Amino acid sequence: MADDNTVFIGRKETMAYVLAAVTLFNKDYKKVVIKARGRSISKAVDVAEITRHRFIEKAEITDIVTDTEKIDEKDSDRTVNVSSIEITMELKD
Repeated sequence: MADDNTVFIGRKETMAYVLAAVTLFNKDYKKVVIKARGRSISKAVDVAEITRHRFIEKAEITDIVTDTEKIDEKDSDRTVNVSSIEITMELKD
């Protein structure tokens, strides 16, 4: 089960995830984590930047973690590398 302060990036419009992050900050969360894998990584970076520059100027990026998972393809013997990112944003005082 995911933490309540996490926004998982997928196929929706970028602004849908920005709204989710802003909503979490408005619900008195001091820390919001944005997570994405594969091709959604660039959208996660966009979400973090739009959130902090346009909506929550007190938010700052405090940590960025990248990782790569090896995933076995179902129909073949190949292994695929899938990158992921985790961007932590916190409200500064």
